[in-house]
Amino acid sequence: MTSKKTPSSPASAGRPDNPFLDAELYGRMRDYTERDAAFSKELKAIGERGAGKRSVDARHAPSLQLLRAGVKKGMTLEQIFARIVEGVDSGLWTPWLAQFGIELPGVNYAKTGPRNARLALDLSLGSKATAFFANGGIANWRSLAAEDCMQVQIHKPTETVPAKAYAIFYLDPADAADTDAA
Repeated sequence: MTSKKTPSSPASAGRPDNPFLDAELYGRMRDYTERDAAFSKELKAIGERGAGKRSVDARHAPSLQLLRAGVKKGMTLEQIFARIVEGVDSGLWTPWLAQFGIELPGVNYAKTGPRNARLALDLSLGSKATAFFANGGIANWRSLAAEDCMQVQIHKPTETVPAKAYAIFYLDPADAADTDAA
């Protein structure tokens, strides 16, 4: 009797695959799947795969390039990030970021030292970031952002509250100061 070995996939060795990273597959799936169902499937795949931690600093994450170039009230997101790092206009950071679908759950407001800002990009269905990415032709932006971010937080829906998901990024991470000193 011969035993058959199943070929091990790269997913079995580490993180599960997220098929939604393939923009062509995502586009084909959207042709045949309702919007809410497509979102649920993508969110499930993101949750199973987890954060990729490829580029956790929001200023350098490739998945956020289109969003950083977006302009609201005369400022790009890139300029807003620079002001956060510089520590100026601290009272305006939260409303500025909200226009891009980003929350600011934590930041060091001290006058000296790094900001160590923690940014939460809203990945939910009604995210304000969706319009920026849709205009740029990037439908699978949620999966791409999850590959760059430090952490993925998913809050399951209830009868009264829809599903919420966030990709957590940082500005001025603590290890960046150590890297510059070396």
